[in-house]
Amino acid sequence: MTSSKLPPAFQNQMKSLLGEVVYEEFEKAIENEVKTSIRLNPWKKKPNFELKERILWSKNGYFLENRPSFTLDPSFHAGAYYVQEASSMFIDHILQSQKVEKGIFLDLAAAPGGKSTLLSSYLGEEGFLVANEVIQARAQILKENCIKWGLGNILVSNNDPEHFEPLEGFFDLVLVDAPCSGEGMFRKDPQAREEWSTDHVMLCSARQKRIMDRAGALVKAGGYLIYSTCTFNELENEEMIRFLTDEFSYEPVRIPLDPTWQIIESKVETEYGDFFGYRFFPHLVEGEGFFITILKRPENAYSLVPKKMKDFKHRFLKEIGAKEAEQLDSELGIAPNGAYYQLNESYFRIHHNWKNHVDKLSQHLSIKYFGVEIGKKQGKEWIPSPAWALSTLPKNQYNTIELDQEQALTFLRKGELKLLDLEKGWTLVCYQSLPLGWIKNLGNRINNYYPKEWRIRHL
Repeated sequence: MTSSKLPPAFQNQMKSLLGEVVYEEFEKAIENEVKTSIRLNPWKKKPNFELKERILWSKNGYFLENRPSFTLDPSFHAGAYYVQEASSMFIDHILQSQKVEKGIFLDLAAAPGGKSTLLSSYLGEEGFLVANEVIQARAQILKENCIKWGLGNILVSNNDPEHFEPLEGFFDLVLVDAPCSGEGMFRKDPQAREEWSTDHVMLCSARQKRIMDRAGALVKAGGYLIYSTCTFNELENEEMIRFLTDEFSYEPVRIPLDPTWQIIESKVETEYGDFFGYRFFPHLVEGEGFFITILKRPENAYSLVPKKMKDFKHRFLKEIGAKEAEQLDSELGIAPNGAYYQLNESYFRIHHNWKNHVDKLSQHLSIKYFGVEIGKKQGKEWIPSPAWALSTLPKNQYNTIELDQEQALTFLRKGELKLLDLEKGWTLVCYQSLPLGWIKNLGNRINNYYPKEWRIRHL
């Protein structure tokens, strides 16, 4: 690819931002391939492949020497790691360096799930995440990735930012990875180059302002707002910080940087003081183009604390009482800290600390998934769901079987497994001690319960 493939207006913009000499380095860099990077799931067993090169700003991020076929790695399908672009893992460093309180978080534009699974890992058993996606088809991909990540601390919703209006002051942290002109993806996405224009940048900026006009109000007192884009221009980045500080009361946050990372700090002067953004250029970092900023809501801002509902009502969800929830935890061999709901006869479990929050969210959002779907109950027998298999919740009452790679791929293709000496009933199938799903031995045949919409369709 030659420089003529880059729009002339974009070249001028970048020369203005970087200077003529540095621009030449930048242009060369975006013609080179970027290293593949993954982020491990710290709540699951580490996959059995060698990881040598750490991503320095991410606790669980690694570069790979070569890009393998992730489709043919069962540990990928088991949620042992997520394939994520290295620059965006900087969110991990932000959370760790600021020691952000583990409360209720929102990822407002969450699909396909890279940032949501990162937030989920950070929150662990101490927090809860709403992962929202406005486009329904993308919300389904987000749901699948959140289920496979398996921590059970996520609610997936399919809503426009406007629908969040009743939840002002509700969240400890709101992350908006905004739809943008995609300049940072020029290296790997030729279509992004073709679609770029100054008009498109202005259109993206207007769309971002609409989103942030809602998102800025959702953060509670003392909470954080993180805004990011995969673009370079100031209109979609620094100008958005100025817009936010004009619209809302926010305080600046400065993130500590190691100079060897070569992340560029941008100081943004506003009427309300100096704010900071962080820019990733492909000629300086081993990652794609990225911009991110974090702002803090003042302690005297509004906070919405959900109260316990006396009479929970919902079109589809049925609340399970505290006593029955305790019995279910005991029956399932799970720590007695669950709250349960029923949806179409299937039981869903969350940590009871977040019940009031989920009750409140259910009144305003279109929920696609939440917590862990345990499964359906027939008499005393459970029909366990695939989500329970992939979750970090215990499944001690079931037999397990370890599959080799070929067998695991047969299972993931929803093929027929030939297994000797398998006990009748439900069995949890694993690969390298990572649960993949369920099979059931009926005596004359073995049924494969891997979801057909997830099955490997090629290779």
